[in-house]
Amino acid sequence: MLVAHDSHVMVIDGANRSLFRNRGEACAPDLERVDHRQRNAGRTSALGSDKPGRSFQSTGSTHSAYESTDYHQQEEDKFAEAAADQLNALLTNGSGAILVAAPHLLGVIRKRLTPEARSRITAEIDKDYAKRSVEDIVALLVSL
Repeated sequence: MLVAHDSHVMVIDGANRSLFRNRGEACAPDLERVDHRQRNAGRTSALGSDKPGRSFQSTGSTHSAYESTDYHQQEEDKFAEAAADQLNALLTNGSGAILVAAPHLLGVIRKRLTPEARSRITAEIDKDYAKRSVEDIVALLVSL
């Protein structure tokens, strides 16, 4: 895959987000880290401990539980929405970007992107590379 000079590459998972700028050529990327954010991923029990509610039928003695809230997933989604807001602000100056994220996070980010920012995303790669080295990320981009 060609990575245009001065374009951005955002690599994100539920707890780490790195933003790179390509200082190299399109066919030989040289990624420079511009920004890195990390979310303190607490345990789900520390985020909330409510028991799920119960539902009772009006006739008979059957009852069932509602699905419990996944607070950890909610925190990951908020982190991904903040990444989308960062891309919205970044991509107003005409540069392009490549987005590398897990499939679920790609969906969360897509929903939050403005139409202008969405049009400047040149590629979306559904891989979890946030904890990988810069060399691994470059190798992934070159191999596609």
